[in-house]
Amino acid sequence: MASDHTRSAILAAAERLYADRGFGDVTLRDIVAEANVNLAAVNYHFGSKDELIAELFVTRSIATNRERLRELKAAEEQGGGRAPIEVILRALVGPTLRGCLGPENQRSTAARFMIRASIESVPPIRRIKNREIDHLRKFAGAMRRALPDRSDVDIYWGLNFALAMAHHTIRESERLTKLSDGQCDLDDVEDVVARVVNVATMALTAGRFGAKAPAKAAAR
Repeated sequence: MASDHTRSAILAAAERLYADRGFGDVTLRDIVAEANVNLAAVNYHFGSKDELIAELFVTRSIATNRERLRELKAAEEQGGGRAPIEVILRALVGPTLRGCLGPENQRSTAARFMIRASIESVPPIRRIKNREIDHLRKFAGAMRRALPDRSDVDIYWGLNFALAMAHHTIRESERLTKLSDGQCDLDDVEDVVARVVNVATMALTAGRFGAKAPAKAAAR
């Protein structure tokens, strides 16, 4: 039990510090001081700073991905195995946006940690993102069933753009608020979700796109 308490204290302290100060400015000594443990405890439970960051990110990502897949499964069950594309995209981006935006979430340590993870490209998180793609394959499959006339390439680009819009909105929320003089309300999270979904849906359901330009024209 004492070992579990130490592990939890280290994770909580690390998440707070990373959320507040970023990954580059926080050392293991900062974490052990915050958690009131010794350095050997961090090495025993995690082995390295990278492994500690990875565990924090995986823990938060698992919760988000479970919610994504839960919403996707419910949508496809309701549609008899095939959900509308806008509902699929809502399941894809909604949990991420709801988890990081809004007055309450923006103040939470977990949300600020995930925002920091989205902004700062550190190796352990980058490796996890590049490796853990099974849940995204399930979304690609659902999108393919919803839009059978689209090529696989179109589907993958559409999925990528939807995720990019969501993450960019999270990263640049303060700038957008200033740019729009507060007209773009980032606290209205459901409106943000709807706008991202609408743009992504229009892109995927518009006229034919994705055709490569002729090589000579592209060179010019």
